[in-house]
Amino acid sequence: MRRSVVVAVCASVVAVVATAGLAVALTNDDDNRPGMMSSNVQGRGTGGPGGPGLGRGTMMQGPGLGAMMGAGMHVVVRSEHGFLVRMIAHHEEAIEAAGELSRSDRPEMRELGRSIVADQTAQVEQMRAWLQEWYPDRSGHTAYRPMMRDLSGLSGDRLDLVFLEDMIGHHMAAVMMSQQLVVRGLAEHDEVADLARSISASQRAEILTMRRWLWQWFA
Repeated sequence: MRRSVVVAVCASVVAVVATAGLAVALTNDDDNRPGMMSSNVQGRGTGGPGGPGLGRGTMMQGPGLGAMMGAGMHVVVRSEHGFLVRMIAHHEEAIEAAGELSRSDRPEMRELGRSIVADQTAQVEQMRAWLQEWYPDRSGHTAYRPMMRDLSGLSGDRLDLVFLEDMIGHHMAAVMMSQQLVVRGLAEHDEVADLARSISASQRAEILTMRRWLWQWFA
């Protein structure tokens, strides 16, 4: 059973990266639709477990990779402002999920969690500062549907497996958003284009690492 899950996840990664067409539960810029969580990304904390931000329980609505792949909605970036607003919300969910890895039995997973929390917290702070500087009169709200399952009640192999399954897809969404911003020339500031390239490169590398661990530990 585990092998079939791992095969499906890894096959999905290859297919999505190759075709550049990830189906995920994200909506258009500043679009609040029923069934989605409305968040103010300009005025809240970075959302570590038990702390401010998205808050514990946010991930409970997350469908996991399988549902994400069949959601029928594509990542669409239409502006620099929209990229910043939604990437903040996206990062905050990753920070919350990665914080749960402090309970992992595997040192590799604990280190990955610490790295994600540190890197993405710094990026959230930078993006929030840019929004306040460049778009003070624009809405900081976005409709964001969680992509991660709730990890708070999981432990051992189950914690690691669910995290890897979901975070691979979560990272792919960030890569796709970043690629669209750069390829379509939507960045109005060089700093944002540079950040998008950095996000794409670092999260591609982490995707490869997480895929390898899925095969090593759960295939």
